[in-house]
Amino acid sequence: MINVTVAGATGRTGIRIAALCIDHPEINLVGALERKGHEKIGQDIGVIIGTGEVNIPLGDKVEDMIDDTDVVIDFTSVNATIHNLRIASEKGKAMVIGTTGFSKEDMQEVRALARNIPCVMAPNMSVGVNLLFKVLKDVAVVLGDDYDIEIIEAHHRMKQDAPSGTALKLAQVVAEALGRNLDEVAIYARKGFIGERGRKEIGIQTIRAGDIVGEHTVMFAGTGERIEITHKASSRDTFAAGAVRAALWVYGRNPGLYDMLDVLGLR
Repeated sequence: MINVTVAGATGRTGIRIAALCIDHPEINLVGALERKGHEKIGQDIGVIIGTGEVNIPLGDKVEDMIDDTDVVIDFTSVNATIHNLRIASEKGKAMVIGTTGFSKEDMQEVRALARNIPCVMAPNMSVGVNLLFKVLKDVAVVLGDDYDIEIIEAHHRMKQDAPSGTALKLAQVVAEALGRNLDEVAIYARKGFIGERGRKEIGIQTIRAGDIVGEHTVMFAGTGERIEITHKASSRDTFAAGAVRAALWVYGRNPGLYDMLDVLGLR
């Protein structure tokens, strides 16, 4: 059994992670965390998420639960995640991070802190998306510069960051496979008289609407044909299950920053 604290436990994905942890035979949920001032602080997390009382009050300080925790699963915000990671790193506790929207400077601190603890960090924890990360490299290498590349992502209207972390990771995988610098070739919007498309551009387009869980399409458009590879998530359980799988995998590992390709044995 491993002891798990879920940060962001009342969020869209956090609710499902907490529920899966409560039901999992190899996991003991010991903490549920939310931001300061959250209206349900102090209430039983099992009651909040509808699984029944579990005698675990929703808290707002990771410091209060870290000593009893083996792994923190964090689906919160950039600032909250970095704070939680600092505490986990100081206390020698493993982490699983599903938060997105980190800047390059943020990632420098994440990498430094992960030198002290095992940490899985991934913009998307579904098995299907991570398989897509793996196969896209081969597809891009075969098609080369003869095909224009566009990535379209769609999420619910409440999502804070754009493009999604998954879309950026897809673009990065393709760019690296083709020997391109994503910072130089990424195009995030088009408007007006923009001229002919650059041969090495990688377009990344964003849709925000309704309650879309998550959809990503990578398009390779050549002369006379178009190849589209699409992943559609119909339930957040796919992300939650991946996070729980990552928590079970990361516990007891050597310190370092891992991703879901490591967890799934796809590297």
